[in-house]
Amino acid sequence: MTALILSNLPATTVPADAVVIGIAKGDSGPLLAPGSPSAEAVAAAFGGGLTDTLATLGAKGGEDEITRVPAPAGWAVPLLVAVGLGEEPEDGYDAEALRRAAGAAARALAGAGHASFALPVAGAADVAAVAEGALLGAYAFTAFRGRGNTSTSSTPLARVTVLDADAGDEAHAAAAERALVVAEEVARARDLINTPPNALSPADFAAVVEAAAPEYGVTFEVLDDRQLTEGGYGGIMGVGQGSATPPRLVRVAYTHPDAEATLALVGKGITYDSGGLSLKPVGHNETMKCDMSGAAAVFSAVVAAARLGLAVNVTGWLALAENMPSGAAVRPGDVLTMYSGKTVEVLNTDAEGRLVMADALARACEESPDALVDVATLTGAMVVALGKRTFGVLGNDDGFRELVHETAGQAGERSWQLPMPDELGEGLKSSVADIANVGDRMGGGLSAAIFLQEFVTGGTPWAHLDIAGPAFHEGAAYGYTPKGGTGSGVRTLIRLAERVADGDLDG
Repeated sequence: MTALILSNLPATTVPADAVVIGIAKGDSGPLLAPGSPSAEAVAAAFGGGLTDTLATLGAKGGEDEITRVPAPAGWAVPLLVAVGLGEEPEDGYDAEALRRAAGAAARALAGAGHASFALPVAGAADVAAVAEGALLGAYAFTAFRGRGNTSTSSTPLARVTVLDADAGDEAHAAAAERALVVAEEVARARDLINTPPNALSPADFAAVVEAAAPEYGVTFEVLDDRQLTEGGYGGIMGVGQGSATPPRLVRVAYTHPDAEATLALVGKGITYDSGGLSLKPVGHNETMKCDMSGAAAVFSAVVAAARLGLAVNVTGWLALAENMPSGAAVRPGDVLTMYSGKTVEVLNTDAEGRLVMADALARACEESPDALVDVATLTGAMVVALGKRTFGVLGNDDGFRELVHETAGQAGERSWQLPMPDELGEGLKSSVADIANVGDRMGGGLSAAIFLQEFVTGGTPWAHLDIAGPAFHEGAAYGYTPKGGTGSGVRTLIRLAERVADGDLDG
């Protein structure tokens, strides 16, 4: 993982491969982004001609724009990288603008050993944003590259120095340390999501947890297929019965002696989703290794809570299965008896995520948590509704749903609140079972949440995050978002755990 340093040294004296400054989009060309004394010193070294030079090279200051300029003689650094921040705001740049600019610069510097970042930093929050963005941008998944692949373009920036006049301040140091933890846990989730399905079966995923959890004081329990059958987990076993690799339910938990509240997290962990006998059409299978993104986010968030020492108990449930077609697979028309005792008529085997989640939700509620959040790449309908960069937030409690939505914004993740209309529940009625696993096609993302709500018991405040859009990015990288697994939801869950630790559940 990329190393992080805070420094109050002048930008021109830091022995790095490049120094990064921010530029804004002006009416007649690029402007030096205000708020960074380090960047102002860099510009002064150009004798007042830096913005003219950048304009000559085609720079405009737009978001994600990268312009490289050789550094003047005598500097300790050979290269200046100007990254666009977009239009200059009246009240300074917000955290997401800084995060995205730092990420774009870090991506552009792949293969480099060290870069210093002289972006606008007005306080600890800005330090956190620049550090987090740079570290998130400095990501690459190289575990399956061949031995002969020596390309440096796939090697992430090795070291990041954030230039900060108050680098010695305790709050700034703590903000940087938190950013490092957050970025490393997002990277953990990304690595899991990007791992090919032949290397990440449900048992493999459980083994990853078993290997990593003890390092951070996180406890775990793994239920295998025999225990799941004996325990009555009909949803998880039903989905996994068509695969040669049996399912698992993994419980991970972090506890703090001063905690006054417990946050339960449930993650969908379909390590590969063929659709089962309701087979996905051609063109929809290639990225289905990402269908365990929710479980990856939950595991990473629990580990992050432990690493940050948050005064909250956090329990994660990873519902792991592979959804495959075979002679043993669940059939459309089959009825499954779930862990809660409810029966479900399976009308579409490609609506499998809600079946494994239902068992995990019911089990999580037995421990009476103070709040419950599930995270899942659940429905294509959510992508149709919100696009590929925004996840939906639904739930059974208006106040808690609003809290989660607000928290996502604080973390820098896009979300949107959606309703669960009563009439959509009518479409989930079954003539042979308590409920069907699919309803009307229209509003499918909403009816999926209505299905899940049936398994949330005890009056537990519950929110459902459908991350089907942003979990896996198939296009070109942008900002701090790479191609492939993104780690969507991790930052929201970490921030939510912090807020629960601070008593925000009490209003």
